[in-house]
Amino acid sequence: MTLVEPRRQGLWTLRRCAGWGLSALALALVSVWASANAANDVCSAQDWPQWRDFSRYFMASDGRVLAANNVTRGSFSEGQSYAMFFALVANDRAAFERIWRWTQQNLMVNGADGLPAWTWGQATDGRWRVLDANSAADADMWFAYALLEAGRIWQREDYQQAGRRLLTAITRQEVVLLPQLGPMVLPGPVGFVQADGSWRLNASYLPLPLLRRFEMEAPQGPWADVAANSLTLTSATSQKGFAADWTGYRADPGRLPQFSMDPVTGPIGSYDAIRVYLWAGMTSANDPLAAPLMQALRGMDTALVTQAVPPETVDLTTGVGRGVGPFGFSAALLPYLNVLGSTQAATQQAERSRQLLTQSLTPDFLLKGPPPYYDHVLSLFGLGWTDNRFHFLPNGQVQLKWQTKCSPANTH
Repeated sequence: MTLVEPRRQGLWTLRRCAGWGLSALALALVSVWASANAANDVCSAQDWPQWRDFSRYFMASDGRVLAANNVTRGSFSEGQSYAMFFALVANDRAAFERIWRWTQQNLMVNGADGLPAWTWGQATDGRWRVLDANSAADADMWFAYALLEAGRIWQREDYQQAGRRLLTAITRQEVVLLPQLGPMVLPGPVGFVQADGSWRLNASYLPLPLLRRFEMEAPQGPWADVAANSLTLTSATSQKGFAADWTGYRADPGRLPQFSMDPVTGPIGSYDAIRVYLWAGMTSANDPLAAPLMQALRGMDTALVTQAVPPETVDLTTGVGRGVGPFGFSAALLPYLNVLGSTQAATQQAERSRQLLTQSLTPDFLLKGPPPYYDHVLSLFGLGWTDNRFHFLPNGQVQLKWQTKCSPANTH
């Protein structure tokens, strides 16, 4: 619905009333006109300061997301997919379209029905191009999710069709049947089956809300089983209550299947694992897997009883942490801590994350280099959820803050 004609009619009426002063009718029209414009402003692009900052420091005008703390100023499919979700949360349609267009034009090198390449940047010959055509399942899933939900909310059939194509490609290329376990998403199509026949898995690639949304979209697909197996994966490798960055899995004939510490990274929980707490905390409490998932991850909550900040890394064999986690870790833990009712820890981590987030964009800090990309991403998720800008329903659909302020006419 356009507001051009009501605006013109209101101005014409005001001019007509000018001879005898503003009448009650004119005043009423002023009020209606102002309210309509206010509603239109809210619906055109939700005011989200963090998203504005992210767009300023981490996005090029053509929609390429910059991993600003990367020496090559390269881009990754993960950053593109996250930015599309954030643009949806902000109701920033123009940014969403730019990000998706750049992704299609630069990362979709594996065919029309393929998956996006995971990394793009400046090659040794000086050209800017795809550096590794292998895809990353976490990005692929966030792409599919953002497109499906943007298509639903903004009523864009082209986005929904693109999301379905990606979901089909993910199912075909990244979902495997693991012996004695069942369907599981590999971190990518290539490189995650070891020479000894074991597999490398990553629990942070498996947010339950996304799996539920895919289950809704493709009820005959593997997604309900993948969701159940993601809980099995996390529970089996979090003996001390801490999530692992990476996990090994093998199932030899005649023996019980075995999850193990990753043969490459070892028994460590750090920059990948922090997202496991984040996704768990953002999962709807009405999801039947939410409570057991949170129960498997109590280690970080316990650690924050006696220490002021989350550790940068945790030794999963001992449960002992070391180092100081960056402020993005504090932000990522906010949904998790709030769901557990750990009010004091949540307050402390919220204060820390907001203070250091602001500090990271001060002139003195920026003189030292670009702001920390990953911390800003985790903050958009954690603080965005805490500030009620979005939440996930049991079926995986996202409910957005701006939707409650906009009539259907204003959201088209």
